[in-house]
Amino acid sequence: MEWHVAAGHMLTIVIMAVALGMDAFSLGVGIGLRGVRKLDVLKLSSMIALFHVLMPLAGMFTGQYVSVLLGGVATSAAGGLLLLLGGHMVYSALRGESVASFNHRTLWGMLVFALSVSVDAFSVGVSLGMFSAHMLLTVMMFGFFGGVMSVFGLMLGRRVSRSLGGYGEACGGVILFAFGLLFLI
Repeated sequence: MEWHVAAGHMLTIVIMAVALGMDAFSLGVGIGLRGVRKLDVLKLSSMIALFHVLMPLAGMFTGQYVSVLLGGVATSAAGGLLLLLGGHMVYSALRGESVASFNHRTLWGMLVFALSVSVDAFSVGVSLGMFSAHMLLTVMMFGFFGGVMSVFGLMLGRRVSRSLGGYGEACGGVILFAFGLLFLI
């Protein structure tokens, strides 16, 4: 009977990892629509995987000391950041070359993108920290699925962007903006 408990626990971690990875996938499509090189896909996905390990780990440690209120604050901050990034991408796409766009190829751009995608993993980590989840297994699964799903999203966005032409950045901005709204609702 004990293996049923272990299998159920593992299934729960995988489902949570996939759910957190869906943000990375969806937002990866948005960034991929702007056009992204394969090297950038590798860099961004690696950064996202790293943040999907570090953020829930920090959340688990914090979860032992902080109230549930922090989870809502972190999610709201991520939503606001995505609204700004998405709005800026749409604005820069509509204005053309006269506006500098958010550059996901720079270290700062990758950090901002990975952080915005991984903030919800911090919130989940806070909750898991309160329930004494298996820390190493959980964060490794979160990192794996965050990284893999971001690769799929970035590559899908990259492929679709070829057919969208100049509208790809605007579409990507709309996707980021919509996810920002969802985080705030």
